[in-house]
Amino acid sequence: CCKRKAKAAALSLLPILTWLPSYPVKQYLLSDVVSGLSTGVVQLPQGLAYAMLAAVPPVYGLYSSFYPVLLYTFFGTSRHISVGTFAVISLMIGGVVVREAPDSMFYVLPANGTNMSAVLDVEARDARRVQVAVVLTTLVGIIQIVFGLLRFGFVAIYLTEPLVRGFTTAAAFHVVISQLKYLLGVETQRFSGPLSAVYSVKAVLSKITTTNVTTLLLGLSCLVFLYVIKHLNERYKKKLPIPIPGEIIVVIVSTGVSYGLSLSDDYSVAIVGKIPTGLLPPAAPLFSLLPSLVTDSFAVAIVGFSMGISLAKIFALKHGYSVDGNQELIALGLCNFISSFFQTFAITCSMSRSLVQESTGGKTQIAGLLASLMVLLVVVAIGFVFQPLPQTALAAIIMVNLLGMFKQFRDIPSLWRTSKIELAIWLVAYVASLLLGLDYGLLVAISFAILTVIYRTQSPKSSILGHVSSTGLYYDVDDYEEAAEYEGIKVFHSNSSIYFANSDLYVNTLKEKVILEKTNSNHSSPLKVCAKYKDEAVTHEVLPQNHMVEEQRNGQLGDRHCDLNSEEAVFLEPLNAVHSIVLDWTSASFIDSVGAKAIKQLCSDCSLLCFHLQGHLLSELDSLQFFTGNATTDMVFPTVHDAVLYCQHLLIPLHPLSSTR
Repeated sequence: CCKRKAKAAALSLLPILTWLPSYPVKQYLLSDVVSGLSTGVVQLPQGLAYAMLAAVPPVYGLYSSFYPVLLYTFFGTSRHISVGTFAVISLMIGGVVVREAPDSMFYVLPANGTNMSAVLDVEARDARRVQVAVVLTTLVGIIQIVFGLLRFGFVAIYLTEPLVRGFTTAAAFHVVISQLKYLLGVETQRFSGPLSAVYSVKAVLSKITTTNVTTLLLGLSCLVFLYVIKHLNERYKKKLPIPIPGEIIVVIVSTGVSYGLSLSDDYSVAIVGKIPTGLLPPAAPLFSLLPSLVTDSFAVAIVGFSMGISLAKIFALKHGYSVDGNQELIALGLCNFISSFFQTFAITCSMSRSLVQESTGGKTQIAGLLASLMVLLVVVAIGFVFQPLPQTALAAIIMVNLLGMFKQFRDIPSLWRTSKIELAIWLVAYVASLLLGLDYGLLVAISFAILTVIYRTQSPKSSILGHVSSTGLYYDVDDYEEAAEYEGIKVFHSNSSIYFANSDLYVNTLKEKVILEKTNSNHSSPLKVCAKYKDEAVTHEVLPQNHMVEEQRNGQLGDRHCDLNSEEAVFLEPLNAVHSIVLDWTSASFIDSVGAKAIKQLCSDCSLLCFHLQGHLLSELDSLQFFTGNATTDMVFPTVHDAVLYCQHLLIPLHPLSSTR
């Protein structure tokens, strides 16, 4: 424990201390202010809209757009991402909330009559759903903090890009389906779990005759307007100093129209409703709900982190700085954990807001801090102004923000051309998440992705290597014309590790490519080695039965004659039989006890077995007690060429079978 280590720990936990003291005010402040204001006008309507996805009152979306953003300024390592509410995470939270607090739990009989039907207690339902969302967020924060402290930032690598894109595309469909009832102005039950998308569509279609025409027209108008604005922003992004804030325009105009025309009272248009002024005091979550939320919290924690770190790395690479995955886990965990005591739901990075923050010139998280202060201003001072805001306008905002995710369908033809396995991962993630729900769908997708890795290691590419003349290089004889085999020596290469799942396949493939060829060669026309002794010098030639001798040169046989009238000729074993096998293990990263036993059995079956492997693999074999009996360290060589030369050296001298004079 010293001053230097304490300072390093403080800088690691609070990355803001590394850049704030040297913040270049003149160069960065104006850009950050413009970026912060631009991001804030997007964050405000998205906070209101994504609260609907999380099945909690809209004001809690504003709370979730303030506290976590403020905290990330101090703990985050990315300078450009905008944290806060996000559609996919909000939808996952909404699914859990509806499952734990369904409408059926809150129907009560009116106090003034016994013959009347039960009435839904909306206030009690919303209070319970907020409690569930808050406890889930607390648990998500704890998981992310623990993962970060244990240096588990690598867990995001298991969410491969095709998996994430297929998953988010399915999530976009879930979001759109969940917003149909708000766009049409119909009242339906919200579903969760497997086939929830099917049930939701069925419920909306069954109520389509009760569509509120005013709500539909207003929603479609907002939808078209936002789509046009989004298209203009993309087309003229190089000419526009800042993107046109279409979302805040829709919020302001639709709120004014709703208030001026009394859409809620006269046309039964659903509105946001009461937005309390001010911030809520901190309160402890209802921890009795924890046991039923553990599995869901892991899914939300991992998906939230993977979304955040992927965008953070993209911006870091673009602008030439680095982000720490473990610190990002801790930062998101602290944002979720601390904020949950102030009645927020789980957050992560938003792609649309991050692009706004970066494209409008944001340099640091000062921009995010200013955006959160804008939200604070609305919550504290003017939140009541947005009470007449129609819910159909928020639905339109959500749908248009998902257009980028639907463009991910373009991945399918590209993956079909490049990688069928990655295409399968994309499709499985999409179909499973769409039909089974986001939680089970994510589990199925990750399991399938891991199975593809096992499949690839169980079915590795194997080949016979040949020597390239005048070099020490060995390549696949089927792919390289200049690679030629040595007579009687087979070099076998497989691009996989050897363990319990593929050891049998490895041995069987080796026998097919090498050992069976030895058997076949014994049934072919016998060739004999003619060893001629002249002047104490020994030469070796291959002598067929018709006395035509062929000599191997770079894997090809050339014609020569052998003079049988020499002083002494000794006929030896045929050379074309496989007498030596060299196993090239340069691609193997590990070997387990099952694989070691399978290879050791080969040592007793083959006349000579040599190995080329890396140093760490030699240590593993030694710890597995591989080098006993027939297997010794003398069979291990630093290169394939050394092993081949050793096999050639052992071929001489040969034991004579018969002799003639």
